[in-house]
Amino acid sequence: MQAKPDDWRLRGQDQYLAGAVLFWQRYTPFSKKWDHDHCAFCFRRFSTLDNDLHEGYATAGNVYWICEECYEDFKEMFKWTRSETPPNAPHN
Repeated sequence: MQAKPDDWRLRGQDQYLAGAVLFWQRYTPFSKKWDHDHCAFCFRRFSTLDNDLHEGYATAGNVYWICEECYEDFKEMFKWTRSETPPNAPHN
């Protein structure tokens, strides 16, 4: 499903995610102080726990995570580029 401009998940993410390069990867926290992250759109939880998402799309450095469903819904609107080689450079 392609998202519409009035989708409830849109909250200004175009300010930091428009045109982003995204990497499909296994969840790794942004920082050693983190134990989870949320999808930048629907808030689904990413972590290493059983009931959470373990893989998804992330920006460089794992700053923002996007679940597969939201990626599919917003990829055209945000004009994302996928890269097969994630830069694993989480902040400490």
